[in-house]
Amino acid sequence: MQGIESLPSQSLFYYLKESLYFSPSKIMVLGSIISSAWLLKPLIGYVVDNFFTKRSLIFFALLMSLATVMVVGLVALPVFMLVFVLLLNSTNAAFRDVCVDGVMCVEGKAYNITGKIQSVQWISISISGLLTGILGGIIAEKWGFRIGFLSLIPFYLLVGLAAFYFKEDLVRDPGRNRLPIIASLKPVLTNKKILVVGLFIFLYRFSPSFGTPLFFIQRDSFGWGKVWIGALSTISTIFEIMGAVLYYKFSQRINVKKWLYWSVFLGGAVTLSYLYYTPVTAVIYNIFYGFIGMFIFLMVMDFMARNSLKGYEATSFALLCSFSNVALTASNLSGAFLLPLIGLKWLIVISSLASFSCLLLIKKI
Repeated sequence: MQGIESLPSQSLFYYLKESLYFSPSKIMVLGSIISSAWLLKPLIGYVVDNFFTKRSLIFFALLMSLATVMVVGLVALPVFMLVFVLLLNSTNAAFRDVCVDGVMCVEGKAYNITGKIQSVQWISISISGLLTGILGGIIAEKWGFRIGFLSLIPFYLLVGLAAFYFKEDLVRDPGRNRLPIIASLKPVLTNKKILVVGLFIFLYRFSPSFGTPLFFIQRDSFGWGKVWIGALSTISTIFEIMGAVLYYKFSQRINVKKWLYWSVFLGGAVTLSYLYYTPVTAVIYNIFYGFIGMFIFLMVMDFMARNSLKGYEATSFALLCSFSNVALTASNLSGAFLLPLIGLKWLIVISSLASFSCLLLIKKI
């Protein structure tokens, strides 16, 4: 479902760019606002660890998602209301994400297969991305973002049917049920290892973003059509699936800490390559970086899952994910701030240099 939910993203981007004439910086800021719900994942983890069942929360989040996409699809909303409703939709997705990741941490650590489970998760997301790449481009070309959101309704219903058959073994300690939020979060928030790992994740993931300006270049300088941009996204997704399959195969054999170290240098070099951005290199970057990017991404997610706290899996993994999400939000906002001041080329250079800040903590994790 997380992959399918990007179905309207292309048409929404074109609406903001070509109907409302928003700048890259403004679109990046709005995107940060919509995704800000994911910064609250530790609080969501508290709810998951202490109240209800994961299945009931998934059902509730799906119902709320149905309501929000119907509002967006059927009602002509002003921009501020559109952003607010999309923020609610993002919150629903965050609830489902925490529930599923809680299961992943418990089962994965029990059998030493956190990397394999996350590979399966992200292969699934990538496969759905095959649909959203081309289909999202067609929707953007012919109908627009409102139809894109209404197109999600049958998928929500299908996932709800699948969740109905989900059998959950409730392992929550009855003595911990409904703990006050401070008492429940304290073991996580005061754990030195979790905080150091979280800070490393933040520094590892943070670098001023320049993805949105590249979309502007593709449309305005390259003259690419919406369907071709969607097709290129689909091609990239195929290679992301290959990267996820590769990590599934080798996740239990690699030294994650060592590979994280070398991936920092690779990431810096990859970022600098965008200084040379042409129609040909754009295709090459999408394909090659999709492959290695998914492998590195899963390595980071696996690293966080392995460092989640026993008995507080949903909360601690959500906290580590929040460090990552805060970094991505900070990347978007800093990129939006710096772009009009220094231009795209210097933004790329600064983004590359920022990648190396996490090396200060590599020996402590």
